[in-house]
Amino acid sequence: MLVRIVKMSFDPTNIEEFLANFETVKEKIRNFEGCNFLELYRDKNTTNIFFTYSYWNSETDLNNYRHSDLFKGVWKKTKPMFNAKPEAWSVDKLESLK
Repeated sequence: MLVRIVKMSFDPTNIEEFLANFETVKEKIRNFEGCNFLELYRDKNTTNIFFTYSYWNSETDLNNYRHSDLFKGVWKKTKPMFNAKPEAWSVDKLESLK
């Protein structure tokens, strides 16, 4: 399993638009082939910073999403809202305790 973590910083005037768009696409992203989990987090202190965590069966599945029309549409809508370059990491989950 691959975990994808994306950090996004938005112009504060674009936060509501970002959240509204996320609401419309979150189920499509989560149900994309190979995606098993999706969460959105907001920084407690710097409230214009958000993170997505998504779990993918493989890097191939993630890349299929990143080259899909769905991702291209999400990116086209989201990219102009940033006030800093987004950062992304692909990591392997080593342990998970509940």
